[in-house]
Amino acid sequence: MKVSGFIAAVFAAAVLAACSSEAPEEIEATGFTKSYEPLTFSELDVPVNIEVIDGITYADGVLIVNKEIPLPADYNPEMQPEVIDAYTQLFEDAKEQGLYFELVSGFRSYDYQAGLYNNYVARDGKEAADRYSAEPGHSEHQTGLAIDVGSYDSAVLLQTSFEYTPEFQWLKDIAHEYGFIIRYMKGKEDITGYMYEPWHLRYVGDKAPAIYESGLTLEEYFELD
Repeated sequence: MKVSGFIAAVFAAAVLAACSSEAPEEIEATGFTKSYEPLTFSELDVPVNIEVIDGITYADGVLIVNKEIPLPADYNPEMQPEVIDAYTQLFEDAKEQGLYFELVSGFRSYDYQAGLYNNYVARDGKEAADRYSAEPGHSEHQTGLAIDVGSYDSAVLLQTSFEYTPEFQWLKDIAHEYGFIIRYMKGKEDITGYMYEPWHLRYVGDKAPAIYESGLTLEEYFELD
């Protein structure tokens, strides 16, 4: 038996409306009404879990330290084994591409950072020093989860010109595969509080790919106001 053209048209319109990404709240097609509320991004979002354990702040399990969130002076974990394994593998894989990295800085104790910071303040003044150096207790290097790297062949160490080396051009799009992110990003200075540092890598493990894809700093990603 043939379906009339009118009924077929009404049925087709109902199907299209139900499948549309901009579906109306109510569908009136074949004598019934269906009401629904599409899920929004905010409803699917999971709140960040912030914990402070023994004076150390964690956001969803990721250790956080910045200008506002400190570490205890006696926190002295040394360089973490997983970080050593990760950057060692990264350096080895880079060599296969003809790229050569140099480890410039790793773990720094509270006292060591205090000496560095005070020297910078004495040399450049506090306002300038605060743009590129952390006060003691506020350095990611004290976590044992951060490293500074340079280009061995070009001897570019701790300079923004590292951005233009073949090493960095390879690193910026692959570091997350080894668990690292570029912590102090270009254009995010007002958020991180530090100048752009293409050489500073922070280990965040299996969360690195998601953070990298987001294009956000740790402060933004974990909504640290």
